Amino acid sequence: MITLQGKGVSRGIASGRIVFFERSNFTVEKKLVTDVVGEVERFKAACITASSQLSDLAAKIAEKVGSENAKLFEIHRMMLEDSDYTDPIIKLIESQRVCAEYAVMEAGGRLAQDFAEMDDEYMKERAIDVKDVSHRVISILSGTQRDVTSGPDPVILASDDFTPSETAQFDRSKVLALVSQAGAANSHTAIFARTMGIPAIIRLGASLSMGFSNKQAALDGETGALYIDPDEKILETLSEKKKRIDEEKALLEKFRGKQTFTKSGRKIKLYANIGSVADVGAVIAGDAEGIGLLRSEFMYLGRDDYPNEEIQYESYRAVAEKMAGKEVIIRTLDIGADKQAGYFGLPHEENPALGMRAIRICLTRPDLFRTQLRAIYRASAFGNVSIMFPMISSVHELRMSKKIAEKVRNELAEENIPFNEKTPIGIMIETPAAVIISDLLAEESDFFSLGTNDLTQYTLAVDRQNEMISEFVDTHHKAILRMIKLTVENAHNAGIWCGICGTLGAESDLTQEFMNMGVDELSVEPSSILSLRSRIAEM
Repeated sequence: MITLQGKGVSRGIASGRIVFFERSNFTVEKKLVTDVVGEVERFKAACITASSQLSDLAAKIAEKVGSENAKLFEIHRMMLEDSDYTDPIIKLIESQRVCAEYAVMEAGGRLAQDFAEMDDEYMKERAIDVKDVSHRVISILSGTQRDVTSGPDPVILASDDFTPSETAQFDRSKVLALVSQAGAANSHTAIFARTMGIPAIIRLGASLSMGFSNKQAALDGETGALYIDPDEKILETLSEKKKRIDEEKALLEKFRGKQTFTKSGRKIKLYANIGSVADVGAVIAGDAEGIGLLRSEFMYLGRDDYPNEEIQYESYRAVAEKMAGKEVIIRTLDIGADKQAGYFGLPHEENPALGMRAIRICLTRPDLFRTQLRAIYRASAFGNVSIMFPMISSVHELRMSKKIAEKVRNELAEENIPFNEKTPIGIMIETPAAVIISDLLAEESDFFSLGTNDLTQYTLAVDRQNEMISEFVDTHHKAILRMIKLTVENAHNAGIWCGICGTLGAESDLTQEFMNMGVDELSVEPSSILSLRSRIAEM
């Protein structure tokens, strides 16, 4: 037996034959062409076909793993319309009179390499997106179809790495697990695997070699251990663990349809985080008691222009109606930092996480802000809607935001457009500054929600997108926990509730501490609701 150790990114136990994923072999040769104009047109036609495929894939993925993840393929589609991607390919065809397949491989490869060599970890991860798009275009040009199946029998699929497109298209019934030499823990590939319930291990390195092809293997997606030719003892241990996991899932069903209470009878709001209307199904399936974070910015991504008031209104209204009276907290636009949309025309920034983002954009572009607020207020007439401002770090910012909201309410009243005049307005606490003055902010707010992802980043001065320093991201740092406690105390002193909508909210080893602090609400991914309700019921 050989044991390989990687990083587990999707929980689960699997055992079976290990097979290396084989992509279609693109025989890309440097062929000269006589009809250069025709070759450019052939490339453009391939881009149109690829764009259509990606639109279809985005729709399918929205059903499978939610619209937030499907946005990735909209971004891939936009890349095909971006001159930064297409112009170098066209110029290569024209200057060297080469076939389109070769031009895509060469120019696309250079662009991917440029991304891979960037200092910023988020930008580095875009290299695999460029490769993904280029492979798709080449497959269309060459008339080959990439093999994203694993044959008739379910197997453990191995590779150097998996692209998001590949992972999203795998037939779950034929893939027992995914293992790769490389990969990022927060990549879309890892997210897709978790959402689709496929155990996955990344970063096994060169030790995961082709020599293991067709051998029997077993793995633990939680610990990151991969066993080649496992012995009976390991198989028995993993089998027992799988049985425990399955039993845990079955036991959780008894908490479905119930509200969330501690043993002492204290009510906790257990809400879900989502990206759009398409995710409401997951909220209902997960049995959340409301939506604690509707990330409205995903409505702005994957588009060529700003969504108008009607588009936003219809979307917010649909969510409010589908939730049938349960609270829906809509976070206003949080574009910037790691979420960019080209048509915003934001300048390049050395430190985008510290730059023009979220409420700063809204306050400097009030017309944009007013459009969104009008849409949210109009939707408030059809459900239990609340508004939440992100990245507030001063009382002045909050008052300015509330003043714009007041003007919007006055406009709607004058136009005789129905809305809920008492729509609650809360804020996200995401910076140390907001924590320190949370007593003052509480006087101006109806509720608080702690965004622990950014709060951790700003408090520890650790870029959460930078894999090189991931070991320094201590989400359980005493400073973070003390800030949460102080914020909750200040909220309660002012008579308002305080919740957590960051990743930390779903970490079960902190749940007891959050209950002790008096946290009133936890908003997590829909799939975490039942297990968290079970945990809270024991406290």
